Amino acid sequence: MPHAPTTVTQVVIVLLLVLPGVTYQFVRERARGPVPGHRDLGERVLRAVTAGIALNALYVLLAGPWLVRLVHDRRRGWLTGAADNPRLTALTATTLLIVVPAAAAWLTSWLGSRGSRSTYDPIPTAWDKVFQRRSHCLVRARMKSGLWVGGYYGERSYTSGYPEAADLYLQTTWTMSGAGSFEHPLPHSGGIYIRMDDVEFLDFVEVPPGGEEGDTAGDRDTTAIGSQREEGVPARRQPTRADAGSADAASGR
Repeated sequence: MPHAPTTVTQVVIVLLLVLPGVTYQFVRERARGPVPGHRDLGERVLRAVTAGIALNALYVLLAGPWLVRLVHDRRRGWLTGAADNPRLTALTATTLLIVVPAAAAWLTSWLGSRGSRSTYDPIPTAWDKVFQRRSHCLVRARMKSGLWVGGYYGERSYTSGYPEAADLYLQTTWTMSGAGSFEHPLPHSGGIYIRMDDVEFLDFVEVPPGGEEGDTAGDRDTTAIGSQREEGVPARRQPTRADAGSADAASGR
């Protein structure tokens, strides 16, 4: 009667039986993209186990006796065949545990998408897509209460990602008019947190590069920020008293 496998051997054998399904499920999710069932961990585990059983059954049908010799020898015990042929064992494990399941998952996804005119983007939500490579900008939000809030989205700002609930932190708060126009950055602002459950819609206003905290004031070409000026973003700084005095002196001459 063969000796029962040790605890370490049992762990190795279980991993060998489970890994094909885990690899298949991981590649399948990456190729197909998130679906509602992926939020349920139990369903994902069940899919991985089912795929593993199917793949292991296929392996046994195609190369059963040879694989058994690698895993167990009646006279010498468990995994002795693998220890005698480490390179062959490593190649076999890589092929059966990673390459074949990954190829099967990719092929299944490809066959399922044949004939479809739509293209799949692995980014799960429009929210993630918008902020994936979002440059610095001004963001204004109309709340469900009708109030407008806004601020500057920069390097210190933050957005949530799937599967967490959508929310947004803007590093600088702006004062907003009743019509939703940007007026000026709020002094000593520590930023503003916006929860999307309270928002009707968001609007993004591009600002020229180099604007600090979204303030477009400065000696820049006004045509470059004309659209922002219409939205209430200041286009140029107001002249100081010294500048006004110089202008009056010049006009007096």
